[in-house]
Amino acid sequence: MADLENPYQPPASDVTDVLDAAASDGAYIEGGRAVVSGRGWSWIQEGWGYFRRHAGMWVVLSFIFLMLVIAVSLVPVLGWLAAPLLVPVLIAGLLAGCQTVARGGDLELAHLFAGFRRNTGQLVLVGLIGFALTMVAAIPMTLVMGAGVFVAGMSGASLPAVGLSLLLAMLISLALFVPISMATWFAPALVMLQDQSAPRAIGESFRGCLKNIVPFLIYGLIIFALSMIASIPFGLGWLVLMPVVLCSVYAAYRDIFFSA
Repeated sequence: MADLENPYQPPASDVTDVLDAAASDGAYIEGGRAVVSGRGWSWIQEGWGYFRRHAGMWVVLSFIFLMLVIAVSLVPVLGWLAAPLLVPVLIAGLLAGCQTVARGGDLELAHLFAGFRRNTGQLVLVGLIGFALTMVAAIPMTLVMGAGVFVAGMSGASLPAVGLSLLLAMLISLALFVPISMATWFAPALVMLQDQSAPRAIGESFRGCLKNIVPFLIYGLIIFALSMIASIPFGLGWLVLMPVVLCSVYAAYRDIFFSA
C-alpha cells in the first residue's frame, strides 16, 4: 500500500518522470490478490486522506473534468462517442495525480492532462472497448423492455405486467453491466501506471475485482450512501465525492495489485 507519509518528493515539473520513477514501487501481483472485506471501507478512508492533502486543487480538477466531459458530450453527432473515449484519458491523469500525492509530491493542473502524454492510444482503446461492451449489453435489455411493452399493449395487459417487464430488463441490465464495470474499473490505472495494453488491463481489472466481490460490495454500498448525501446540496457535494472516489480507486489498485 502507498504510504501517505512517504517523505519522498518527486520533481513536480514532469509528471511522466514521476510515473517512471514510481513504476517499480512494490511487487506487482498479476491478476491481483484477494483482500479482507473490511478493506472496502479502508479504500474510502485512504481516498479521503489523499483528497484532504490537496483539497482545493482536487475540487478544481474535478470541476474542469466535469466541464470538459459535458462540453465534449454536447458536440453534435460525435459527442456521444467522443466523451466515453475521453473519460479514461482524463481519469488516468487524475490517477497519476493520486500516485504523485502518495509519493509525497504536489498535485498540479498538469496531472489532469497527463493521459495525453503517456499511453494515450491504449487509454482511448479502453474507452472504446468499454463503450462497445456497453452498447452490446444494452441490446438484450432494450429488446426485453420493448417486447414487454409491445405484448402488454397488444393484449391489453395491466400496468403491473408492464412493470414486470421493466423490472426484468433492469435485472438483465444489472447482470450485464456489473461485469463491464469490473473490467474497466482499474483499466486506466493499469494502462497509465503499469504500461499495460488496453486488452490486458481490462482482463487484469476483471480478475482483480472478481477476487474481491465482498470488499467491493461493502465499498459500493458506502459510495451509494455518500452519493445520496452529495446530491442533496444541488449536487455540489460531488465536487468533493468525485475526487475522493477516484482516490479510493487508486488506494484499491495499490492494495489489490501490489504486495507492498
